Amino acid sequence: MILSSKGLDIKPSSTLEITAKAKQMKADGIDVVGFGAGEPDFDTPDHIKQAAIDAINEGFTKYTPASGILPLKKAICKKLEEDNNVKYEPSQIVVSNGAKHCLTNTFMAILNPEDEVIIPAPFWLSYVQMVKIADGVPIIVKASKENNYKVTVKDLEDALTKKTKAILINSPSNPTGMVYSEEELKEIADFAVKNDLFVVSDEIYEKLIYGDEKHISIASFNEDIYKKTIIINGVSKSYAMTGWRIGYSAAPEAISKIMSNIQSHASSNPNSIAQKAALAAISGDQECVKKMKVEFDKRRDYMFSRISEMPYISAIKPHGAFYVFVDLDEVLGKKYKGEVIDNASVFAKLLLDNEKVAAVPCTDFGFDTHFRLSYAISMENIEKGLDRIEDFLDNLE
Repeated sequence: MILSSKGLDIKPSSTLEITAKAKQMKADGIDVVGFGAGEPDFDTPDHIKQAAIDAINEGFTKYTPASGILPLKKAICKKLEEDNNVKYEPSQIVVSNGAKHCLTNTFMAILNPEDEVIIPAPFWLSYVQMVKIADGVPIIVKASKENNYKVTVKDLEDALTKKTKAILINSPSNPTGMVYSEEELKEIADFAVKNDLFVVSDEIYEKLIYGDEKHISIASFNEDIYKKTIIINGVSKSYAMTGWRIGYSAAPEAISKIMSNIQSHASSNPNSIAQKAALAAISGDQECVKKMKVEFDKRRDYMFSRISEMPYISAIKPHGAFYVFVDLDEVLGKKYKGEVIDNASVFAKLLLDNEKVAAVPCTDFGFDTHFRLSYAISMENIEKGLDRIEDFLDNLE
């Protein structure tokens, strides 16, 4: 029997795979330090959990409208206006089963077969697979380290064709932690408007920005780019709610209607109980976010400082999210116990097998010379894991 060629072309998530392997090793009694985490290690705040418990006790356990409950959509609109200076109506909001679901809905709503989507590399590995699922063609544009792993308009111009339909921007970025400046975003916005392109703006890490950097939504500049932008966001990262699976999109009403229709057939609606929890998160006290951010900032400083002192590897200090993107250029070609390290995947395998440290090789992120370390783990484990990485590097031949 012949299976779906498109389905066979979709690759599994390497980040989830390495995290699962590390968890299994831990379950087997092995002392593993896992740097693969794409989720905060904090518990969901109590007032958010209580909202879910109240929803259950009140019997709020039935179907909801496909695109989400009205109180939550109104809260999202209020948040977008106050935090991001963009005004939306509830009819422009689609609440989905996580930001991943929002992105998949987006590409299915805007793409026709062979439409191209420009994806700056390094990128979150699921973007490419999502575009393929929607019959689109991912066009990878590699950003330079010299430009802090951010694409320029010149890069976009070089990738532009008659089939280009959209540009994907992720700021703060997974895996680099880089944040696009207002000037950089304005240039991209002008380019998108000039060439009649959609901008898919993944802003899931917006509340985790450090130092003097600030988050700016590209849709906020003017009416022209507003009409071209699909904002993607959610509660997973900011409120330690990854397992609750609530994301949301904000887009022109015609696009949101298509996304809602697609979702109604794919999943009926987002989880009713989790929607009540998300409402409490977005409309409630934000002190919990600030506390997590302070702790992440401490870990960021420590991890970057340690990496800067290690031989052969380097990194640019991240401005957002909770990852450090580590350059292996000086490691490549060296040997560990006789085995040549010629890419990040080999490095990660040797590191896990010999030092019991799980790091994410970024081959599937468009950079096979880098790996990603998450600081969404305890400081104790960060210290232990970095000690082991340093030992590994000290033993290279």
